[in-house]
Amino acid sequence: MNIGLFGGTFDPVHRGHMALARAAMEQCKLHRIHFVAANIPPHKQRQPLSPFVHRFAMLALATAPEKAFVPSLLEAPEEGTAPVRIDSRASNARAKKKSQEKPNYIPNDTPNYTPNYTPNYTIDTVRRLKQSCKVADKLFLLIGMDAFADIAKWHQAEALFRECEFVVASRPGYSLADVANALPESLRPRPEVTRPFQKQAAAGDLVLPGATIHLLPDLRQPASATAIRQAAAAGKSLGRFVDAPVADYIRKMGLYR
Repeated sequence: MNIGLFGGTFDPVHRGHMALARAAMEQCKLHRIHFVAANIPPHKQRQPLSPFVHRFAMLALATAPEKAFVPSLLEAPEEGTAPVRIDSRASNARAKKKSQEKPNYIPNDTPNYTPNYTPNYTIDTVRRLKQSCKVADKLFLLIGMDAFADIAKWHQAEALFRECEFVVASRPGYSLADVANALPESLRPRPEVTRPFQKQAAAGDLVLPGATIHLLPDLRQPASATAIRQAAAAGKSLGRFVDAPVADYIRKMGLYR
């Protein structure tokens, strides 16, 4: 069975995420995709986050129509630990100031909050998911091109490529050479190998020793989490960005105001 893992903050989940998942399912013949909301993402710690419970609830609403889409608690806060809660209004100014002073700071108004936290590393999540899979199952990690461009900086990046194949949503302006050059140094082809592909669009499959990457075409989805949060804060309609159940949840819970 081909199984996809789609991780992120999902703050909120939007139509771009769903389009990526559907395209990956079709191109890679995925039987199931686990949507994993990060509790403490190691790569977005300067950005204020909504509480995990709200982000997971929106995931559950967005994935409900698709039986193959599974909202996952793989990175949920552990029982007995202080919840990571970010107030999207009161903490924004403090978060901006603190993030400039200390990059790993996550603003929090919870009284029993402690800064001694462990980020959710993708390699750990992948290995945890594989423990519930059969030996014959194949795992695919779904990711956007902007995030993939920094993949070499990820925790145990080389090991991550050994554990799963990558499905990357391409974007205009990226070449096949850009994809290969983003790989960790130990997996990166020599410059003379990638140079002829500098003008070739990032498309198709890239199979290298130690890394397999499936490139999705540009999905042409205008949705962005930042734009959605700004629209919600201004009281504008979210219909063009998110499905109706998610838009209703954002409005009823007063998120991003």
